[in-house]
Amino acid sequence: MASLSELALAGGLAWASGLRLYAAIVIVGLLGRHGYLDLPPPLLVLQHTWVLVAAGVMAVGEFLADKIPAFDSLWDALHTFIRIPAGAFLAWGAMGDATPAAQMAVAIAGGFVAGGTHLAKSGGRAAINASPEPFTNWAASVSEDGLVLAGLWLAIAHPLGFLVALALFLGMVAWLLPKLFRLAARLLRRLRGRMAPAHRDGSKPDVIASDDRRRA
Repeated sequence: MASLSELALAGGLAWASGLRLYAAIVIVGLLGRHGYLDLPPPLLVLQHTWVLVAAGVMAVGEFLADKIPAFDSLWDALHTFIRIPAGAFLAWGAMGDATPAAQMAVAIAGGFVAGGTHLAKSGGRAAINASPEPFTNWAASVSEDGLVLAGLWLAIAHPLGFLVALALFLGMVAWLLPKLFRLAARLLRRLRGRMAPAHRDGSKPDVIASDDRRRA
């Protein structure tokens, strides 16, 4: 049966993968390499020098890319195909000597957690990027950096506390995602309206107004 610390590490890595995948690999790999964390055998590869170098280079790139408005959304879109399977793999590896059935179940749950975190992050950034000033974007990015550090510390030092916080977080994401999707749809309609060809008198079709009338 999986221990509480294994479940918390699996959940922490899956959750962090949706926000800062490469930073999570570097943090956990360094902790394991220097003896501060006993990694399960499947995750010992994270301690390898080449893995740490590759993840470190990508972490720096992600740190910079995440601070650039609009480009951060492109980065998030590309990482939809990386963060979710990586979160599932890391959650699987964190289970150590658990039965194959337990590892598979946690891997599926890990992919779900990473996907929820990723969608919340990318949806929130799309909404923030609608603002013309960059400061909100930078504040959100720095907050995410700190959140990953705090979340991984909590998962390692206080497993039960982290699992409770993770359950609350997933409940909040389930409540928030439909609202973010509706906001993203409105922003896309607005963008489509701005890009639509103008009428002969120079005016553009009011796409948002027509959509609002249809909803009414």
